[in-house]
Order: sequence, then C-alpha cells, then structure tokens
Amino acid sequence: MAGVYIHIPFCKQACYYCNFHFSTSLQLKNDFVGALLKEMEIQREYLLGEAVETIYFGGGTPSLLSEAELDAILGSLRRIFPLSAQPEITLEANPDDMNPVALAVWKKQGINRLSIGIQSFFDQDLTWMNRAHSSARGTAAILGARQAGFENISIDLIYGTPGLSDLHWKKNVDQLLEWGIPHLSCYALTVEPKTALDHMIHTHRKSDVDPDAQATQFTLLMDWLAKAGYEHYEISNFALPGKRSRHNSSYWKGVKYLGLGPSAHSFDGHARQWNLSNNALYIKALQGGQVPFEKEELTGLQLLNEYIMTSLRTLEGCSLELVAARFGAARSQTLFKGSQIYLDRKQMDCQDGNLVLTKEGKLLADGIAAALFFEQ
Repeated sequence: MAGVYIHIPFCKQACYYCNFHFSTSLQLKNDFVGALLKEMEIQREYLLGEAVETIYFGGGTPSLLSEAELDAILGSLRRIFPLSAQPEITLEANPDDMNPVALAVWKKQGINRLSIGIQSFFDQDLTWMNRAHSSARGTAAILGARQAGFENISIDLIYGTPGLSDLHWKKNVDQLLEWGIPHLSCYALTVEPKTALDHMIHTHRKSDVDPDAQATQFTLLMDWLAKAGYEHYEISNFALPGKRSRHNSSYWKGVKYLGLGPSAHSFDGHARQWNLSNNALYIKALQGGQVPFEKEELTGLQLLNEYIMTSLRTLEGCSLELVAARFGAARSQTLFKGSQIYLDRKQMDCQDGNLVLTKEGKLLADGIAAALFFEQ
C-alpha cells in the first residue's frame, strides 16, 4: 500500500495564518501542470510498483484547477502508477470554488472525498482570518456537495482564535453534527513565524492567541464529539466509524508515499525528501528533466522518534511490542520506563501494551512525545 500527495501551490488570496507554500499569482499555473506531469514520469519508480491506495490533492487550493488540468493529472497518475481497485481520492476545496458544475466534474473524474476549508460559520471569524468565502457560501458549499452525491466529506474548523467565544465554537461544531458530517479536522490557531498574522500580532494590529482558551475549546471539542459517537483517531482528526482519512492515516502508520509538486515531501520507509519551495525554480528544473529536491537518510533512532511522535497522536497509541520488534527490546523497555511519569500523572494509559494519551495527555501531546525521544 502506498499514497501519492500532489501539492497545488496556488491560492486566490492569502489567509493571514497560513505558512504553507503557495502563490496568489496564477501566472505560472499552466507551466506548473506541465512540470508536475514530468515529475510523475521521472518519479515513476519511487514507490517500487506498490499499489497506490490513496491520492490527495492538497495545497494551496486544488479546487482552482480546471477540468482539463485535473483530467491531465489524474490521467497521468492512472497511467503511470498501479492504482488499487478502490483508491481514496481526496480534493481539498475552498467553498468559493464549489458550484454544481465543478462538483459534477469532480464526481465524474473519480474524486470520492472532499476536504472543505470552512474554518468557521461566522463572518467575523472569516474576515479576521482573511478567508475568501462568507459563512453563507460555506453552508451552500457543504449542502451542494451533498446534493452532488459526495458522502465522504471532511470539514476543517479552526478554534482558539481571539474573539471566538465558547458559544460560537459550539455552534460551529453543532452545525456539522446536525448535518452528520462524517469527518472533522479541527486545528488550534497557530501563529507561524513570518506569516501575516505573526507580523500583525507583533505590530499590535491583532491580538495574540490565548493558550488557556485554546485548551478549553479543545477539551470541549473532545467531549462534544465523543458524545456524538466520533472516534478521536488522531489529535486533530475525528471521524464516525469507518470514515477515517485513509491517506492521512497512512502518514501516521509510516506507509510509503510520494509527494509531487513544489514543497511536497516523500517517504520511502528509510529516507525523506522534499521538493524545492519555489514555483518558478521547480518548473525550470523539471523543464530540464530534473526533480529539485533535498534528501535525508534517516537513522534508526530518527525512525524510532518519528514513530513515537506520530503514534502517540493516534487513538491506538504507541506499541511497545512494535518498538521491540523494530528497534530492540532495550529501546522498548527504556521507552516504557520513560513513560512512567505520564502514567502516574494520568496523562497516559498502557492499554494492551500500547502507550495511549488520555484526554489530559492530548493537551500536551507534542511535549510528551519530545520528552520521550531518544538522543542521537
């Protein structure tokens, strides 16, 4: 099993908080698609013939692609890589790009999962983030997707923004529960360095985030969705039974994946590589027949630390048996010993040999994982 991620590095406008690689100029979009198709050809052996189970269009804003561009990309993927019988094909979409014509095209092309960037159903929040859509447009996009026959839908929400009350946060979540949306990705607002939001906070044009308020809203979220029957299967992701993201789950399980497009990352089980984060230079390199990437061979301890970090974020947790099998019994014993402090604090449980974060532990997930890392 393997996955393919395709980074579409274009957006209509820049959200203040975003630090992903993108351009608000669409001038190079045609050249980019041509370069992307060349990269597929060059990287056709990267997955060593493994069947591709998942394809994920991320960005940026993949819903900006035209029908012809999507046809070309998906056609090349199907021609170059062996696909499983029923691959999960996800398209990230912004509400302002979603209309009956676009939805019908995506359905016809075989896209069977939509990840819709709603973020909030309140216009004041969307304006604060500099989102391109209105709350009414967000509602229309979700209902339109349902009418077009898309059942496998994921919605992104952001919490912990200054000015977002617990009441408004509850209304955002309740709206999705009322519609029975099968998958939610919910993220605490993070102020990334060098973003517009970071600059605005430092120049006192916007208020900084309140970590305590974020922790409260995350705790409320966990309670609401548990009561509604959702699996909290990864720190930021909640799904009704059987509706987990197959693609994202493969990342947390260490499955091989090929990343295509500028800034995209790849993993072959032993090494990571990442493409140059520059559209013009990416296109130029591919026009010359070269994929512009850097590569890092991972040591055994790096692979172990990555497993600790990713597995602790999941519902199943970190398997001590797996650590022993892959990295040695001594490492497994050391890991369990290091976890004792979190077990004593009730921030972690040991369930059938798996270290699993409790609700309280999930508030500290990154710090706990980092404290358990093995030194190189």
